[in-house]
Amino acid sequence: MPHAPRIVAIVNITRDSFSDGGRFLEPAAALEHARGLVAVGADVIELGPASSHPDAALVSAREQIERLEPVLDGLASCGVPISIDATDVEVLRFAIASRVSMLNDVRGFPDPRFQEELADSDASLVVVHSLLERERATRDPATPEEVLASIDRFFEMRLAQLVKAGVHEDRLIVDPGMGFFLGADPASSIAVLQRIPELRARFGCPVFLSVSRKSFLRAITGRPVEAIGAATLAAELHAARAGADYLRTHDVAALRDGLDVLQALG
Repeated sequence: MPHAPRIVAIVNITRDSFSDGGRFLEPAAALEHARGLVAVGADVIELGPASSHPDAALVSAREQIERLEPVLDGLASCGVPISIDATDVEVLRFAIASRVSMLNDVRGFPDPRFQEELADSDASLVVVHSLLERERATRDPATPEEVLASIDRFFEMRLAQLVKAGVHEDRLIVDPGMGFFLGADPASSIAVLQRIPELRARFGCPVFLSVSRKSFLRAITGRPVEAIGAATLAAELHAARAGADYLRTHDVAALRDGLDVLQALG
């Protein structure tokens, strides 16, 4: 393993996330869950105020901020960086004003005017690729070859735009997307996982991956989301050995144990 990736713990403050919607919608539940994830080894806590799967409902920026505010306040002294998973510019502005450490936009920060505002912030930016740059994933068909070509085009364009807007290169992190962000074919996610070293070398940025409980693992194994833990960990450990810098996960304890064993094995 080239280096130990940082573990980004998912805390969904949502009603309809595909695996845990509604469980952590209340601030007290979200805070308890986040603190528990820190206790078992999370390096970053990522708060998501709206779901991005294909069937997710729209949530207004105001409601997203109302979901985030008490949880951010409660985590102010948690001792780990906070990331916000959001696409709405108003929500991202709120996150910047709240001095979070990382912003994760599944559309890849497409607004040229907002890109200039991002240049004035200090947060790291997870620039996510998806086939259609929408707020939600898609079930559209695409071959692995089409997906890989889309990833190359997207990052060449978007990273250049952000740097031109004044964002320093050392703040940029690339996420190629996984599952339905790459369309309906699970082979596309597999192709991307096999290409992690090339992705890292080509764009010169840290690589962020989110395979946890994703649709392509369920398609490969035929298992429902509640039984997909072993498949998730296998994909995460592959990504770690391939050089991923950040792994975004629901099950921090399992991933931490797996990484510790890989480190021990050398």
